[in-house]
Parts: sequence; structure tokens; C-alpha cells
Amino acid sequence: MTQQPPRARLRVRIVFDSHGMVGPGKAELLEWIDRTGSIAAAGREMGMSYKRAWMLIETLNAMFRAPLVESTRGGPRGGGATLTEAGREVLRLYRAFEEQAAKAGDAQLEALRGLLSDIPPGK
Repeated sequence: MTQQPPRARLRVRIVFDSHGMVGPGKAELLEWIDRTGSIAAAGREMGMSYKRAWMLIETLNAMFRAPLVESTRGGPRGGGATLTEAGREVLRLYRAFEEQAAKAGDAQLEALRGLLSDIPPGK
């Protein structure tokens, strides 16, 4: 039985010089916040500490003219977090760029995949 080479996928990180970067991890964190309404829950879904998730959100909020995430403190009703319009737009633009880059590089990814060794992992 011949084994297929591993699937190739592109992971895009956009670096804005000294202003910071946006990549797959921050995009996923924004998506989880949007789904769960909570920075803590988003971090848990990603196996990330609350402190780390907050730090990433603070970094993102400082990078852009408008904050990407707004949060409310806990209390009798509990806290929460929501993506702002700017947050939704940054996420939309990042995912669109990622998709276009993957499509543009599909032939090269497949060619690279075809050049991989056929030695099974762990050998």
C-alpha cells in the first residue's frame, strides 16, 4: 500500500514592521471570541491560558486604529467579549488574503509536496 505524502497547506503571517503581525493564531483567537463571546472560553478552546489570550488581544487592539475586541468585566451577569466592526473587517481581510495566497500558490505547494521523502514519519 503506497502512502500519500502529507497534505500541504499555507500558513500566512502578515508582518507590519514594528507595528506587529497578524497570523493564523490571532485570527483563530478572534474567531473563537466571536463564537464564544468570551476571551477566557476562546483561550480554553485553543489550549491557551487566559493571560496569553488577553495579551494577544491587547496587542491586536493596540495595532489598529480601532480596537478589534471589546470586553466587559465579570460581575453578577458575568463578563464577555465581542468583535468590533474593525475586528470583523480585519478577520475578513486576513482570511480572504490567506485564501487567495493559497490558491495562487497551489501548484507550487503540490510540487513541493511531490518532492517529499516517502519515508513514513517516525522512522
